[in-house]
Amino acid sequence: MAQRTHDVLSIDDKRLRMAEEGIQNVPAAPAPARPGLANPAPLGLLCFGMTTVMLMFIDAKWAEDPAIIAVMCYACFYGGFGQMVAGVFELIKGNTFAGTAFFSYGAFWMAFFTNNVLVKTAAASAAAVPGAHAAFLGAPFFHVGSTLIYCLWGLFTFCFFVPTLRKNGCLMTVFGSLTITFFLLAGAQWNKQVGTAAGYVGLFCGASAIYTAFAEIWHENLGIMAPGLRPVRFI
Repeated sequence: MAQRTHDVLSIDDKRLRMAEEGIQNVPAAPAPARPGLANPAPLGLLCFGMTTVMLMFIDAKWAEDPAIIAVMCYACFYGGFGQMVAGVFELIKGNTFAGTAFFSYGAFWMAFFTNNVLVKTAAASAAAVPGAHAAFLGAPFFHVGSTLIYCLWGLFTFCFFVPTLRKNGCLMTVFGSLTITFFLLAGAQWNKQVGTAAGYVGLFCGASAIYTAFAEIWHENLGIMAPGLRPVRFI
């Protein structure tokens, strides 16, 4: 009887020990997965596209020249700051192409805003001197400098256009039309009609950027593959 009781207790001890070991060997619950970064590309494209369209309203003669004041506000905060934020997040994600493009064009809009403020301030100061205002705005070096700057940005944009030949038709359209716009803006420093043409091409460029942004949003949220979003490989 005593031996049977001892055997029962031994079995119970083994079961208890096995249960304790089983509890200890149970793997810990995995930590909740951290959500990944959202896609910042639509934000950057909208910041670029919306601001570009606003400015091109003036260049295409759809809006009065004084509307530039409102455009400059959007250029500073939406086209500039917003696009630079999108660029930073693209760089964090490891996307060199989009990060460099968004940050660069965001900085372009910030510089565009600052340049216009400085020019208006200098022009207002020159207005106090008879004849100085017209001489300041019509100085040949001013047109030459602007021409060179726009040509440089046109070349810069063309270098971004080349990689889009392995991306999709939407981005090819955006960077291709933007390249043409910059070179037309360079010519507009010497011919106002070229400036009007730049306005229309720029409107198309901005609209294509807006379309690309919403195409990506629709694809991500609705599964819709809008025309131009499929990957291409031309080189």
